[in-house]
Amino acid sequence: MTLSYLCSLPLPDSWFAELSERMPQVAVHRMTPDSPPPAEVLATVDLLHTSEWLPASDDVPALRLVQLDTSGVDHVRGTTLWESGVPIATLGGIAPVPMAEYALMSILELAHRMPLIERHRAERTWPSNAERLASLTPRQLAGSTVGIVGYGRIGREISRLASTFGMHVLGVSRSGARGAAVGPGAEKFDTGRQAAADDPAELFPIDRLDEVLRRSDFLVVVVPLTELTRGLIGPAQLDLLPHGAFVVNIARGGIVDEHALVERLRDGRIAGVALDVFDEEPLGADSPWWTEPGALITPHVAGLAPQYHAQTLDLVVENLTRLAENRPLLNEVDRAAGY
Repeated sequence: MTLSYLCSLPLPDSWFAELSERMPQVAVHRMTPDSPPPAEVLATVDLLHTSEWLPASDDVPALRLVQLDTSGVDHVRGTTLWESGVPIATLGGIAPVPMAEYALMSILELAHRMPLIERHRAERTWPSNAERLASLTPRQLAGSTVGIVGYGRIGREISRLASTFGMHVLGVSRSGARGAAVGPGAEKFDTGRQAAADDPAELFPIDRLDEVLRRSDFLVVVVPLTELTRGLIGPAQLDLLPHGAFVVNIARGGIVDEHALVERLRDGRIAGVALDVFDEEPLGADSPWWTEPGALITPHVAGLAPQYHAQTLDLVVENLTRLAENRPLLNEVDRAAGY
């Protein structure tokens, strides 16, 4: 059986050459968003590999899978492809290691007062011994607790790294279950290094989030953006954190209330924040976050994966193979759950 594959992404020629070598039975088509393929090609496509380019479902009548180049699906909701019921698979599982490393980097920098240290650097001031002891003594990680909201492949990898520093891990997911999932999306692509069975974290369902917040010296938010999670961490939830807690958001803008967060950062209830995502992106030049003391700011880079090309190719080859064999797909989106 010959499958038709269409890609709208600017991947290198070598990537497509290897795809053709590994899947010689697949007809490979390439395009750019500015020059979509002719209707006769669209009509034959089995797998569409794309990010933002999303044709009308009527234009791709043979489509059997949308393979996204993103982990999130918020940009697909409301489209005719979403409404069509054609399976959608995400890029999830490519970035657990770099995202976990980013989370631990942020925890370490916050614990070691890097926002304040960077402020001294910018002002070219050398703090006195008394000032260093008072404001730059690090927070001890061993024995502290990190709460991870959105606990899956990335959460398990954060847990693995945090545990090596002697931190206790609390993980929050929709069900709080440690066992294997069933249904759409049950089979996952995963480049993380810790299996669920080896994870020492204490797990909680989402309806026990308040309990986790009360215990979290560090809060890491990595949950997908859905109708359930939009506004999940608001003023009331931030006020449940222990005084002087730290917040790291590597999920999506819209999950953490930025206004409430900056208020609590300024009054000292939150000791520091690391933000890689924002309500509005790109972050405007006039945003107060650029100069906010106590904040580490990065431009949505936590999920950049050093092995992106090789891992993406493995995922696409696997899902093409599964399509050909009519087997369950990797990373299929559960539309009811929203991710």
